[in-house]
Amino acid sequence: MAATRRRPALTTAVLAALALSVAAAGCSGGNSPQRTEESPGGAPKANPQGKVQLLGDGSTSLTGRQPFQPTPHKLKPGQKPPQFVVFSWDGAGEDSKKLFSRFREAGRKYGAAQTYFLSGIYTLPEDEAKRYSPPGHAAGASDIGYLKDKNVRATLKQVRKAWLDGSEIGTHFNGHFCGPSGVDSWSVDQWKSEIKQARWFVEHWKTTTGFGAAKALPFDYTRELVGGRTPCLEGQENLLKAASQMGFRYDSSGNGTQVWPDKRQGLWDMPLQQVPVPGRKFETLSMDYNFMANQSGTVDGSVEKRPAWKRQMRDGLLQGFERAYNGNRAPMIIGNHFEDWNGGIYMDAVEHVMKTVCRKEGVRCVSFRQLTDWLDAQDPRLLAKLRTLEVGEKPAGGWRSFIRPSATAARAG
Repeated sequence: MAATRRRPALTTAVLAALALSVAAAGCSGGNSPQRTEESPGGAPKANPQGKVQLLGDGSTSLTGRQPFQPTPHKLKPGQKPPQFVVFSWDGAGEDSKKLFSRFREAGRKYGAAQTYFLSGIYTLPEDEAKRYSPPGHAAGASDIGYLKDKNVRATLKQVRKAWLDGSEIGTHFNGHFCGPSGVDSWSVDQWKSEIKQARWFVEHWKTTTGFGAAKALPFDYTRELVGGRTPCLEGQENLLKAASQMGFRYDSSGNGTQVWPDKRQGLWDMPLQQVPVPGRKFETLSMDYNFMANQSGTVDGSVEKRPAWKRQMRDGLLQGFERAYNGNRAPMIIGNHFEDWNGGIYMDAVEHVMKTVCRKEGVRCVSFRQLTDWLDAQDPRLLAKLRTLEVGEKPAGGWRSFIRPSATAARAG
């Protein structure tokens, strides 16, 4: 089977499974999480000033600096780069399987800030669907469906807690349209409309849901929203043009390899990456969907083969991690969905990887926003030099000689 270099459009069966999975129902470094604002039990401290400024209809608010945010520092001469790992989630809805809750707690346990790419319509009740005007489609149309009120409420609760945990709330946009009439066909202005609507749904859920007594989200989403990932990894070219005009700082809609990121259209381009598929002669993208597509090709494959498939994804991600960790130290990007495909084997594999890597020496499990902050703090010449290292390539003379002022621009030039 050929390598899955581009995430293929989701099949009808997979889209149905995605819809059912939601509609039917800090950063670490060294051997311990870098938590600097904890109260007893590990919960974040409340805003020290106790001041909350509600925004708009009261759906969002200003509560002060987000807890558990590391301060980025420039690499010092001779210093080995941290090994960054980003765990990210497309859609980020909470249903009866409580996978949002599960991985939020896993992140707290293992010291991992994460990025949740929230689908904007997951904060829009089903009976308010006509408020969504998807480009090129009828009002209210969506390929992933809408959540029941109880799931909208549960999703908002988890989004609130995730931000207080120190994680990031990005966007997976709205209707998840793939294929010829989907996001790949959208113009720059259509992408701007999609972004504005995703933002509006999150900022006005009290208006659309009637959950007047519910707590506001503790952030200003206009400021919080600095990146996303497109449906099926399609439509990136025009998205970048739109996003660069709307306050985005990065995008994770591409597919690439384990090398240091560069900028496109002024945004950090941080794609999913090719990682090994143990036992096979090709690599695939670092996402649950791509492993599933190369294994069963369906969300309900052979029960007998599931243990082997779980090991294959787990070990593939770990092999990808090790070649970066012991090689060029390129940030590792992992993407997933909250799903139970093939009996939930991919969720188990991802949690095993998080548990294994996030407490290793020199590893920082961060959100995309935190990684972007770190990249922006570095000397551009140093980053250009890091980009000269190929997948798994360790500096020939070691990091001490590779990262030094006199050599910063030498290899990059």
